[in-house]
Amino acid sequence: MYRNGEVSEDEAAGALEGLRIEVIDGMARIDTGRSVRCGMPEVVLAEGKEPEMFADIMLAQVKAAGRCVGTRVSPAHLDALRARLPPDVRMEHREAARGVILSTEDRPAPRRGTVAILTAGTSDVPVAEEARLIAEEMGCEVRTAYDVGVAGIHRLFSALKDLIPADVFIVAAGREGTLPAIVAGLVDRPVIGVPVSTGYGYMGGGEAALASMLQACSVLAVVNIDAGFTAGAFAAQVAHGGDRE
Repeated sequence: MYRNGEVSEDEAAGALEGLRIEVIDGMARIDTGRSVRCGMPEVVLAEGKEPEMFADIMLAQVKAAGRCVGTRVSPAHLDALRARLPPDVRMEHREAARGVILSTEDRPAPRRGTVAILTAGTSDVPVAEEARLIAEEMGCEVRTAYDVGVAGIHRLFSALKDLIPADVFIVAAGREGTLPAIVAGLVDRPVIGVPVSTGYGYMGGGEAALASMLQACSVLAVVNIDAGFTAGAFAAQVAHGGDRE
């Protein structure tokens, strides 16, 4: 297509950039072109990875792309990063989100869109903060209102006043997971429900919350249990309204 003049040189280079892969130790395949191809950063899940391997993957990614996000990090993962961190790479630990950002460049430029994030209780905040981290990394403005669940439903209405201008809502809730359906019945914007693995006993660990959200009579989308990353990325794509950088 480039040879025939159907696409420009910049368009052809962008398409090739989006397909870049880097192999680490013959095991990990780093998708260094994800931001070009999908409009979202490469995010490395620390959970289940040896700290040294996690650090190697993060450093390879930041070298290739200038910025990299890690989620579900433990103290051991942070120690491995600090021990290997080159002087030209900045490290930001987002403790509430259990996340870490490595960068050699400035923060992502702001883009169109505002994401509102609510939680039913304070136990849901880590998942909400993971969603916030990802939405902010994708250039969105994020507004939050935490601990506004149905055990004291009057807390919700005053909190919504400051969030109504948002383009999309993320609502995280554990136990019976009622809050997302209520919010979806009150706002005229897309709502993403995030079931959280709080709660115990019968259908504990987020299962009751997931089932409740899937059975909601109000209109909402639902991600998997504790899937803060997925909710944040999807919300940012909705908030961007289809705009591409």
